Amino acid sequence: MDNNTSAIKRIRRHIRGQTHTFFAATAPGFESLCFEELSALSLKEAKITDGGVEFGGRVWDAYLANLHLRTANRILMRIGEITASNFHRLEKKLADVPWDIYLPTDGVPDVNVSVRKSRLWHSDAIADMVRKSIRNRLGISGTPLSSQQIFVRGINDHFLFSIDTSGELLHKRGLKIKVGKAPIRETTAAAILMQAQYNPQHPLIDPLSGSGTFSLEAAMMSANIPAGWFREFAFTHHPSFEPGRWKHIRREAEKQIAIPNAGQIFASDKAPKACAELEKTVAQHDLSQLIRVDCKDFFDIMPSQISSVPGLVVINPPYGRRIGTQAASEIFFQDMGKHLQKAYPGWKAAIVVPHKDLLKYFPFKTKIYQFFHGGMKLFLMIGKIAPEHSILH
Repeated sequence: MDNNTSAIKRIRRHIRGQTHTFFAATAPGFESLCFEELSALSLKEAKITDGGVEFGGRVWDAYLANLHLRTANRILMRIGEITASNFHRLEKKLADVPWDIYLPTDGVPDVNVSVRKSRLWHSDAIADMVRKSIRNRLGISGTPLSSQQIFVRGINDHFLFSIDTSGELLHKRGLKIKVGKAPIRETTAAAILMQAQYNPQHPLIDPLSGSGTFSLEAAMMSANIPAGWFREFAFTHHPSFEPGRWKHIRREAEKQIAIPNAGQIFASDKAPKACAELEKTVAQHDLSQLIRVDCKDFFDIMPSQISSVPGLVVINPPYGRRIGTQAASEIFFQDMGKHLQKAYPGWKAAIVVPHKDLLKYFPFKTKIYQFFHGGMKLFLMIGKIAPEHSILH
């Protein structure tokens, strides 16, 4: 039996023929939304953990999760566990890991290590040892790098090894031509739309659209276009990859895509360059039926001229730590609250704010959700906009 035939049999036995544990990593605060998405995909044994959701399934369930999950940052597949309190034992145990059935032989992957409460605490030394083990197993000389990633998490001398099935972070949808200033990630935008219970049958106004993240995510939701439809994934380069299975999953997803006849998504920004780039993106991906792009200042937008019925207005406004000064942001938030009450009565609002002190500028009933974006603690305010001069109870 040649080595190739032996490897194929081992892949069938240990990867394709087994149930595995996966981890969908999310931004802190959005774990429950990711759990709901996994449940909708009928992926089993899902449970919320720190930083994401664990779930069980066959290897192709990772294909499904990567393609469809809108709130996950990446999908990891657990491939092994080692208990070691010294480097000699770690090296010995690493030699038993069958890297060749998980990784392509085009190079050594990036190794991401985090350790706490362990006697082996030097993350760089652990990463070097893992890379050495992989080179020995794959028969790679030198240090050519591949696009693959291995994640090692050590707690109390117990090390968990995972392979990244996603590649680039999943917020990179493969849609945008250019990214605007202080962008919000697509995964975060999708989570905000879900938390606000966005209904594609009702209008959505994205009045500070920038590069159009909210509008593009809403368009994909309304047409049932999978989050990963326009991009590639790391798992397609794994030795266990099944092209036929992947084609079938994509075909089944394609059957569900349906572009509505009349789109109700309205994106606007006062920067002509941002509007032009968004229009290019919309046209390139055949989303013109769904998204209308206008170039207007936020305070010049009158929703009554856009729709006769209220819908959702979603806003990621400029705030001091990212754009301009703190004082300018305070003034903008105050003016924004007044304009929303004057122009958007009866509409639902979903607004990102950097701290709770700014909530005083929105005198209507809201629910507040805390989340993290780029390491920054933020708050999502969702509520129905009361008419101007109304009394808050």
